[in-house]
Amino acid sequence: MSTIEGVLNIDKPTGMTSHDVVNRIRRLAGIRRVGHAGTLDPLATGALLLCVGRATRLVEYLVGQRKVYEATVRLGQATNTYDAEGTVAAERPFAHITPEQFQQTLAQFRGPIQQRPPIYSAIKQNGQPLYKLARQGIKVTVPPRAVTIYQLELLDWALPDVRLRIVCSSGTYIRSLAHDVGQALGCGGHITALRRTAVGDFNVDTAVPLPDLTTENWREHLMAADTAVAHLPRLDLTTTETEQLQNGQRPPRPPDQPPAPLTRAYNPADQFVGVVIVNETYLQARKMFL
Repeated sequence: MSTIEGVLNIDKPTGMTSHDVVNRIRRLAGIRRVGHAGTLDPLATGALLLCVGRATRLVEYLVGQRKVYEATVRLGQATNTYDAEGTVAAERPFAHITPEQFQQTLAQFRGPIQQRPPIYSAIKQNGQPLYKLARQGIKVTVPPRAVTIYQLELLDWALPDVRLRIVCSSGTYIRSLAHDVGQALGCGGHITALRRTAVGDFNVDTAVPLPDLTTENWREHLMAADTAVAHLPRLDLTTTETEQLQNGQRPPRPPDQPPAPLTRAYNPADQFVGVVIVNETYLQARKMFL
């Protein structure tokens, strides 16, 4: 019996946590080993990548990919969660803000920035998720983190709501971005709708809506495990090199193969055999599959 493994590109519906989606796939597939590559808030919809079976070993290579979002931000209100699921913490006038002023404010948030994640998030402090501490009334200080906003553009202007398209690095909180833009404008702001349209080369247009998956058809949407590392350079191995790497040995680097921190490696039968580091003088197994 062949091993079931691979990647699912799911269009997550609103109202579900990422872990809810994982549990749904576990039940449909009858497989315990399922993991997601990057959390989406319950309010958010869109591309959620799941790895099944041994492909869960490749989750770390998906998590770091660039993300693309479309977000609706409501100006004039700040909430404690930075989105519409929270309690309004402050209300301020917003009607005076012009598109030109808004665009000037957006410019402050493009490129490398320091961002403070929301208190209501799954980030852990002393082993406890921040949102649990916040619900208990425990005050915590969340250190800022370095993120990069590659693109930040205004798609629609219909006050109090504005719609944005964001291309950002892994680890960026769009809720924090909306909150911080609102603070910079002096009126406050929070997310009312959020959709992730892409993760790396995976697009929501080719994602399968979660309600469409059944016990009978889910395998039809399962992509090969190596699609999780399709963004890495390819390394073609000889039979000898494949065997040596599988045995923990370090064969010499082929002269025509440039050094690379990570590659996706294939044997002469074009089977994916794992992730391999190409050092200056030798090849080193990182994660082997066959």
